[in-house]
Amino acid sequence: MGSSSETGGAWSVMEDVSLCESWLHTSHDPVTGNEMKFCHMWKRIHQDFCERMIGSTRTDQALSSRWKILTKELSKWRDALAKAMDNHRSGENLTNEIIQAQMFFGATGQGKKSFNHMHCWEVVKNCKKFQIIPMGPTVVLNETPLHETPASDSPMDSPMSQDSPIEKEPRPIGRKAAKAKRGSNATKNSSKYLEELSKLQAMRIEMDMKQQEHDMAIDVENAKEREYVRQQREYARQEREYARQEKIENKDRETMAMDTTHMSPETKQYWKLERRDVMRRRLFREDGPSNTDWLNDQNN
Repeated sequence: MGSSSETGGAWSVMEDVSLCESWLHTSHDPVTGNEMKFCHMWKRIHQDFCERMIGSTRTDQALSSRWKILTKELSKWRDALAKAMDNHRSGENLTNEIIQAQMFFGATGQGKKSFNHMHCWEVVKNCKKFQIIPMGPTVVLNETPLHETPASDSPMDSPMSQDSPIEKEPRPIGRKAAKAKRGSNATKNSSKYLEELSKLQAMRIEMDMKQQEHDMAIDVENAKEREYVRQQREYARQEREYARQEKIENKDRETMAMDTTHMSPETKQYWKLERRDVMRRRLFREDGPSNTDWLNDQNN
């Protein structure tokens, strides 16, 4: 796989979101989503991505490589969030749940210490691949069970064992501070997520406005082009009409200038009628039908 500079540079938040949207739109197509081959699917995803990110130079191989990274991070976050939801205490809100999920995510020991793709998660969280499945068993956090433990019949629970003084192991120094630090980091990550989400919404609104302006500019250009075509057609029609009138004028001049001296009486009568028709058309065009009455009287 080529370096990031060879595939278009570092990935922005907007590119990651557009990639997730393109993957979701293409792979979950109700008509062709389940029947496309891998190479064809990424060509379709690349086409959809370029429509969303106008002017992008990313290739379909670059999109596929980036998606492998994103899907790994998103899957880890799905599992961490499922643990946090299963660990949910009464009275806790969504922010506490996200904080716990960030702690579980960082405790995996693989990759990043915190999840920074909340914008992508909002896009894909409802698709089947990333749906959260309940974990089942009770999760214990910091050695303290979060649900009540059923009564046991073990001899260790007898009154004698309860009366026996058992000294608790002293808590290691600095453990409380470390726990507070983890909570603070998780709170910062949550605040960072909310900030990135607001930035993402602002970027989406700005992108929609630019797309709207682009569409309006295209509509204006199309209207200008249609008006230009209409004017050219009108000009061509006028040219044809002018040529037709010119042809009629030439024929009329030839008719009026025809020498009938050496013609037979029948031919002379024919050209006389033709000349009368020429005069009738000209008089009608210049003064209206009332100016042609005297010609009709001569015919009668």
